[in-house]
Amino acid sequence: MADILQDFPIQVPAHRVFDGVSQPALLDQWWTLRSSGQPSVGSAYELDFGPNYLWHAVVTVALPGAAFELRLTDADRDWNNTFVGFDFSGSETSTLVRFHHRGWPEPNAHFRTSCHCWALYLRILRRHLETGEVVPYDRRLDV
Repeated sequence: MADILQDFPIQVPAHRVFDGVSQPALLDQWWTLRSSGQPSVGSAYELDFGPNYLWHAVVTVALPGAAFELRLTDADRDWNNTFVGFDFSGSETSTLVRFHHRGWPEPNAHFRTSCHCWALYLRILRRHLETGEVVPYDRRLDV
C-alpha cells in the first residue's frame, strides 16, 4: 500500500477549512466540478469530475473544525477503497492542515500523477479559503 501525505498551513480558522473540504458548494470551488453530500458519518457523497468521472464516496470521519475523511467507493480502480482525509489544528487565524490519501494499492504511475495533482488542488484550496480566489474547473491543473 502507498499513501499521499501533505502538511500545509492555511491562514483561516479550522472551522472554515472543515467547511472548505466537506461542503459540496465549497468542494466545487477547488476540487470537483459538481458534488453533493452531507458532512456526517455514513453519508454518501457524489463527486462529479466530468464525463465518465462520476465517483462516489462515503463519509468515515466528520468532526467539525477537527477532521473530515471520505472512503471512495466507486471511482477509478486505483482510488476505490482509498481514504481522502484532512486533520486540522490551529488558532483563530491559522490552521495546520494534515492531508492524506491513504490505501493506494501500489505506487504506480497513477499514484505518482495523483501526488502532483493533489499538491495543485490543495494549493487552490488554500488560495480559495485565504483570498476567495476561484479557478475555473478546466484550468485547475494549470495553476
